[in-house]
Amino acid sequence: MTVIEYPKGPKCYNNCMSGYTGKSASIDLTTQKISIFETPDDLRTKYLGGRGIGVAMAGDRTAEEYNAPSMPLIFSAGPLVGTSAPTSGRMSVVSKSPLTGTIFDCSVGGRFATELKKAGFDLIEITGISDKWTAIEISDDGLSLTEAEGLAGMNISELSRVVGTEGSFAAIGRAGEKGVRFASIIIDGHYAAGRGGLGAVMGAKKLKIIKVRGSGKILVYDSEGLKNAREDIMRLLRASPAVFGEFGLSEFGTAALVDLIHARRMEPTDNFRRTFFPDSAKYSGYAMKTGYQTKKAGCAGCPVLCKKIGAEGAVMPEYETVSHFGALNGCGDLKAIVEANRICNDYGIDTITAASTIACYAEIRGIEAGPSEMLSLLSAIAEKKGETGATLAEGSYRYALSQGRPELSMSVKKLEMPAYDPRGAYGMALAYATSNRGGCHLRAYPVSHEILRKPVATDRFSFEGKARMIKIAEDLNAVVDSLTACKFLFFAAGLEEFSKVLNAVTGMDHNVQSLLAIGERIWNLEHTINAANGFDESHDDLPERFFAEEGSSGAAVRIPPINRKDFLKARENYYRIRGYKT
Repeated sequence: MTVIEYPKGPKCYNNCMSGYTGKSASIDLTTQKISIFETPDDLRTKYLGGRGIGVAMAGDRTAEEYNAPSMPLIFSAGPLVGTSAPTSGRMSVVSKSPLTGTIFDCSVGGRFATELKKAGFDLIEITGISDKWTAIEISDDGLSLTEAEGLAGMNISELSRVVGTEGSFAAIGRAGEKGVRFASIIIDGHYAAGRGGLGAVMGAKKLKIIKVRGSGKILVYDSEGLKNAREDIMRLLRASPAVFGEFGLSEFGTAALVDLIHARRMEPTDNFRRTFFPDSAKYSGYAMKTGYQTKKAGCAGCPVLCKKIGAEGAVMPEYETVSHFGALNGCGDLKAIVEANRICNDYGIDTITAASTIACYAEIRGIEAGPSEMLSLLSAIAEKKGETGATLAEGSYRYALSQGRPELSMSVKKLEMPAYDPRGAYGMALAYATSNRGGCHLRAYPVSHEILRKPVATDRFSFEGKARMIKIAEDLNAVVDSLTACKFLFFAAGLEEFSKVLNAVTGMDHNVQSLLAIGERIWNLEHTINAANGFDESHDDLPERFFAEEGSSGAAVRIPPINRKDFLKARENYYRIRGYKT
């Protein structure tokens, strides 16, 4: 066992800035060496925290394979974590994706980031590969590495019973141990750093679990200013129908989107062959609330509480999960969808990639998987059981390629697209293509203005003006992930309000434009890292299906294929706005 202790006392390390502890840790699992270092001032200034600092620290080391000893796995909190700022309980997990090969970050909630900051750390960086299963334990008094051979083979539910409820933990289930390319890191039992397979990075290092518990307080520069800035944001949230309205996120969780996306005829169905699923009402937010008598839950510091837990403890699936195990796989059975979500959380696998890979498999095989086979395939994937399970555990792109049908993987940069068909929202089409981490809705989230009509409504069937809007939104969300905060708040508030929060917490002097400049710096760094790893313009594209096939039209809505010429023109405009082309 390796233990490093450090002096008790103030949680601010050397000349730290308010909002930061000033202290970070580097852990080499090969040598069992633990080092404590000052959180670099220049990284805090240039990249804030969270995603930004994590990406900057990973840097060119992502030229290595994801399972190389030198590959870093970084858990990075932001300056707002541990304060009274709304949704201040998030962090970013950063490494190279085993699924895509891109630099990859996951923003995840729960209590881990808050406990980490209270224990005195802005971030922890993990390298090396242990020769046996290992646990990391972090507390006010020390940081230790201990053997975890007795935990190997446990899924998340069993680990949760062993670990208990004190503090927080980040762990992998058997999927991460076995190297499933889309394995998740699960926080506190059901919050997932899911996309991209960072659980497989953790598994490759033979790191089973990280436990953290802290009791310190985060220094705030201007407590009264923070209180006032928080109240401004809360007023905007309370006035937002999308957040606190009768049918909003607080009431029904993200599954509130089921009915809206259904009405817009842009719900991916049967592996994106259609865009309308007649049975979606069976798994809507309302159906889950009434069928499971759900109660509200959420991350540390969150006033929205969009997580929904059933009366008997079942964790309700998010919108992307419920739609992909539903419409994408032709399943209207809510119980089967909830069970699929449970299996994914327990084994630790990403729900979007898992569901999309099964849908790809079903199309190639010419079958409808059905609820029973869908659940059976999930378990086979998580265990890499048999030839089918092992092949599907590689993700839809590698599976489809092995079958000679790569065009049937509905992915960008090998990352499967979530539950918004791009034929129904052209900003989303462009955002999928340009995303640094692959087919992701959360890099720019144009659903906000194309579907929710916030902050202003845009024509969802037009590329006009979308290149600049996507660029600005990508920069903004890079800032949000670095503060760290929740994107849902930006349905109501904006960087104007959050710059005041950040200034009150840290004593900095930021405004909207200075924060967007940081977001642009983060985005361009990610783009540069990807380019060094072989990514180019040819990867910024969509599957041919979206340019050749119509969606499901009806109810006075027509869903035509995307005009490829218009798409390429918008992409060229985006490149020029980004400065990638002249």
